[in-house]
Amino acid sequence: MTAMEKIRIGLSRCLLGDNVRYDGGHRQDRYITDTLGRYFEWVPVCPEVEYGLPVPREAMRLVGDPASPRLVTVRSGIDHTDGMRIWAERKLDDLAGEGLLGFIFKGKSPSSGMAAVKVYSPAGTARKAGVGIFAGLFMKRFPLIPCEEDGRLHDPALRENFIERIFVFKRWTDAWRAGRSLRTLVDFHSDHKLLIMAHSPAHLSKLGRLVANPDRRPLREIAADYISLLMEALKLTATARKNTNVLQHMAGYFKKHLGPADKEELLGTIEDYHRGLVPLIVPIVLLQHYVRTYDEPYLKRQVYLHPHPLELMLRNHV
Repeated sequence: MTAMEKIRIGLSRCLLGDNVRYDGGHRQDRYITDTLGRYFEWVPVCPEVEYGLPVPREAMRLVGDPASPRLVTVRSGIDHTDGMRIWAERKLDDLAGEGLLGFIFKGKSPSSGMAAVKVYSPAGTARKAGVGIFAGLFMKRFPLIPCEEDGRLHDPALRENFIERIFVFKRWTDAWRAGRSLRTLVDFHSDHKLLIMAHSPAHLSKLGRLVANPDRRPLREIAADYISLLMEALKLTATARKNTNVLQHMAGYFKKHLGPADKEELLGTIEDYHRGLVPLIVPIVLLQHYVRTYDEPYLKRQVYLHPHPLELMLRNHV
């Protein structure tokens, strides 16, 4: 990504500060607009307004079977499900041409919530078991695109995971657009090995076999299987234990270079991270120093050391 280029991300419009909610208000999120906005170009979507409902408007909620709920106004009982679905399918056709590499949805919304949206029974009791009509259709149509809700972005681990997935998906689309070849796939995998290891060693093994043994299958099929498995792996949490394994693996590359004191410092810093005494950025910075000092070629290419802009400080809190 060049200095001027921004990544195109879909966004629930109310999160930008636009007064499009049912009560005429908004839910501007300053972290989204002020911090992430330096790197992302927003493609705003408000399902209710674009579907044709006014501002302000009667509130809606999901009712019925959580697996297939209806979108109904609270007081008048008007069912907007079919109309919203028709609009959403057309909107998804439009969004397919927008080059989106992520989407941030407004949580708890009957149209845009990704999970745990309240679904009401005929008796009026609610279960947090639904998915917003538009969000559900979006995720079904674009299963590879990283998606998250606004509220969950305030959790440091979930935030880092989501933004990491966006930048990986960006690198994939750029690499594949630049040259569709087995060499492109092999190089991409080599660059991301340690990052994948931090999420799922099992997926790393599967992806490695896929790249190493392409058989006679068409390259497009191999690539499709690869990116699907990769994005599946990255959804799994990179825990302190898994990150520690990666950090110790990297430290092994310097066992012939470091003296006893430096080796003790490095391993001690990794242990401090494992115990929760320091954030991930601390051992990462120390390892980056040794990678530069000893010019270790394999580690120099590892995306794990710089998966997203340092200015976002995502590893300062995990």
